[in-house]
Amino acid sequence: MARDGVFEAPGRINLIGEHTDYNDGFVLPIALPHSVRVQAHRRDDDVLRMASRQAAGTAELGVADLRPGAVTGWAGYVAGVVWALREAGHPIGGFDLLVDGNVPLGAGLSSSAALESATALAVTELSGVELDRRELARLAQRAENEFVGMPCGIMDQSASLLAWERHALLLDTRTLAVEHIPFDPAAAGLALLVVDTKAPHRLVDGEYAARRRDCHRAAELLGVPALRDLVGEPHDLPEKLVPRVRHVVSENARVLEVADLLREGRIGEIGPLMTASHESLRDDYEVTVPELDVAVDALLHEGALGARMTGGGFGGCVIALVEESAADACAAAVRAAFAGHGYTEPESWTATAAAGARRVGEPVG
Repeated sequence: MARDGVFEAPGRINLIGEHTDYNDGFVLPIALPHSVRVQAHRRDDDVLRMASRQAAGTAELGVADLRPGAVTGWAGYVAGVVWALREAGHPIGGFDLLVDGNVPLGAGLSSSAALESATALAVTELSGVELDRRELARLAQRAENEFVGMPCGIMDQSASLLAWERHALLLDTRTLAVEHIPFDPAAAGLALLVVDTKAPHRLVDGEYAARRRDCHRAAELLGVPALRDLVGEPHDLPEKLVPRVRHVVSENARVLEVADLLREGRIGEIGPLMTASHESLRDDYEVTVPELDVAVDALLHEGALGARMTGGGFGGCVIALVEESAADACAAAVRAAFAGHGYTEPESWTATAAAGARRVGEPVG
């Protein structure tokens, strides 16, 4: 059994299917070329020692002492994975783990899930623990939910662990059934433009948890296991919950429609569904902020086929499907709009669908 290895896991962009994963719904993410890399060395003394090239200091404690709240900050995501694996009965001992990565932080591209996924792959493989990647995703999600305290769904970890290159991942978050659907905009003369608005996340943890509570309360009042099971417009609900439910129901339908179009090779036709998703997230789910809305409006005005916020909202990134030849002009239009509003200058790039987590080599130095 190897004692050392380097493992890499990607961030993700969600093409469509926002705030549906914790409602047992459907999501359609892709993995990004941006990734987190974990250099791992198995120890014999049951000590977990964690360091990052992006942060000062080292966190160290015995694996037997791991419990929610014992480690905070970025190291909590690493320690949480080891804790979740051990809680599930898997013999994970001590490790030296050095983290590095280039997933933009705070942009809604799931740097945390990438960190969890790379850690999970590293410590299981080097410990001789064989787990299905769907189970790894569940345990990584548990780490974030219970150890870190962020009530995320399972989409991000699944995308990071299960994605294929040049494919989108259609995930049923209830059954964890997956389908890899071809997604290669360049082959159709198109590009997926990503705009990091640099908008700071505003109350994201509390607001995210509040939306989740709203959805679970609505499902309870409607007598369904989850909002995924609801068909049609909701009735007999408190007024505040009606638009929340409307978003989830309509967003699930949009995911399945986009998947159908991609299966048929009609990628250029998914744009209006992306835009409808953003409008629903803005008006019914109320998770956008002005920077996200300004970016979407500028992109559509410049001729994007469709545009939407991606991620949990309250800041982060916007994506747009654009003609490949128009990508630069669309990015410039957003910069000009942001300058006019006095916003921080955004950063833009075109994204391709990358492969999921993998072992990439041996430690150096």
